[in-house]
Amino acid sequence: MGRVVFVSAGPGAADLITIRGARALAAADVVLFDALTDPALRDLAPNAVWIDVGKRGFCHSTKQTAINAALVKQALAHELVVRLKGGDASVFGRLEEELLALAEAGIASEVVPGVTAAIAAAAQTQRPLTRRGIGRSVSLTTAMTQAGELQAARSADTEVFYMAGRQLGALARKLAEAGWPAETPISVVSKAGCIDALCSDHRLDTLGAASLLHKGRPTVVTVGAGARPVQSQPAHSDALPTISSINSGLASHQTRLETLND
Repeated sequence: MGRVVFVSAGPGAADLITIRGARALAAADVVLFDALTDPALRDLAPNAVWIDVGKRGFCHSTKQTAINAALVKQALAHELVVRLKGGDASVFGRLEEELLALAEAGIASEVVPGVTAAIAAAAQTQRPLTRRGIGRSVSLTTAMTQAGELQAARSADTEVFYMAGRQLGALARKLAEAGWPAETPISVVSKAGCIDALCSDHRLDTLGAASLLHKGRPTVVTVGAGARPVQSQPAHSDALPTISSINSGLASHQTRLETLND
């Protein structure tokens, strides 16, 4: 019987993995990996067997019970199994279910922490999630409940919503219902930490305009104190987002991608 190491790969780019996580990958016999982990991480474990157990919202995904069973099966057959998770395994990573499955089977495990998307988005925009005097609390929330219901609240100075990219208009309405003012600053970042990351600034009453720019991309939405530009840093734009500005952003993004592919 072997053991399982849960390695947090960070939000996308391979170089955001920790040294401890990279060492675990290098020693792995088998790697069960998530959909949003960087394929470049395979270079760290070229001799391991890689098994795709990824999940994506609104797409075909591996059932959690199947992932639990695969972890137990592989750990019974191999000395070291790495469960490679995007972001930080402890934040919206279904870690609890997998830990319980291993514990019930008597299999030892370890968790290696990593960079969660909220932290990567804050770094991408250079906007600290906590601010002296105005931002003393942060809430990390998945916008969709287990029942598929969209929810939002005003429970902290800064609210960060995961997995809300396809629901930005509806999220804006829910935030308004929760008491956030129309002028509340909101920062939207998709593919945070990656070379093709996109960032846009909005007010609550214009958040829906971000949908086109970030369509089809893993997206983090930061609301409140942590979305404000630092005072010495100019805002991305003082004007409210418009369709023309979003089209310009899409064109700029396309140019960057073409440059990367050349």
